Amino acid sequence: MTVDETRIRTEPSPVHATDAVAQAMRVSVAPMMDWTDRHCRYLHRLLSRHALLYTEMVTTGALIHGDIPRHLRFNDEEHPLALQLGGSEPADLAHCAKLGEEWGYDEININCGCPSERVQRGAFGACLMNEPQLVADCVKAMVDVVSVPVTVKHRIGIDKIERYDFVRDFVGTVSEAGCDTFIVHARNAWLKGLSPKQNREVPPLRYELVHRLKHDFPALRFSINGGFTDVAQMKAHLRLLDGVMVGREAYHNPWSLADWDALFFGEAPTSLTREAVELAMCDYMVREAAEHGTPWSNIARHMLGLRNGLPGARRWRQVWSDHRLKSKSPHEVMASAHEGVPQEA
Repeated sequence: MTVDETRIRTEPSPVHATDAVAQAMRVSVAPMMDWTDRHCRYLHRLLSRHALLYTEMVTTGALIHGDIPRHLRFNDEEHPLALQLGGSEPADLAHCAKLGEEWGYDEININCGCPSERVQRGAFGACLMNEPQLVADCVKAMVDVVSVPVTVKHRIGIDKIERYDFVRDFVGTVSEAGCDTFIVHARNAWLKGLSPKQNREVPPLRYELVHRLKHDFPALRFSINGGFTDVAQMKAHLRLLDGVMVGREAYHNPWSLADWDALFFGEAPTSLTREAVELAMCDYMVREAAEHGTPWSNIARHMLGLRNGLPGARRWRQVWSDHRLKSKSPHEVMASAHEGVPQEA
């Protein structure tokens, strides 16, 4: 990555969101379907006290016509926490944003970045970037009924539209409706011909467009998303922008979050160990089973990357993935997983 040194800020951006959410935005974990459920977020919160966490996308239809507690329930420990909504009807989004605030979420985010065909059939996600005024109307409807920040997650373009003025005009229009925080995935979304997985890999990353947005809209807050795998990348972008959002790297290598509080939030270096986190997750599994009947395997799947790179990690993952052990308690499974596995220094 090439960083334009002429655009390094010497003063922080104005804080329009609540102080806690604005500070937490500095480093966040991306909303990821089928992954960032409340169990995954509980694990991530054990590793970082301050990073901003996002839910999976929840559609307005699921909240209006479905089981609200199932979609909105979270653990108190997860704060600061943002609810991501998918939808394109202003009234429906306003209703669901209000529900999110009533349930205690710290931020409401609208998805304008998902390229999947299923989402497109619902007329939301990345295809909304073609209708900036509609997105502005949606934002205005939500801002009018909630007091928590309303934010937008989007791409830098769609299909073959690679002009900077496309994303610039989108941000300009939506910001006039009351949104001052944008999370930008620095790739185009191709609405036809690529799967969601390919959309995370094939369109090139163009970080410089996000830097340019910050340069052109200095009063707005921008977090950048896409392709981050190490701390050096994150630090470089934080010299220019207000936040960095990490996706799959945070999920596949969750232990990397253990350094975030010290590196990005001024905390003392952690004395946490992987074993302590694993034990806390076992306690959580017991609690979840008692309160909600959740099988421990539904939770354990999120921590399978916890020992990546350590001796014995493969055997450890195999034990925690063994469904023949479902009848055992989580603590018994943990003991089995550590048989013959070297402990952390």
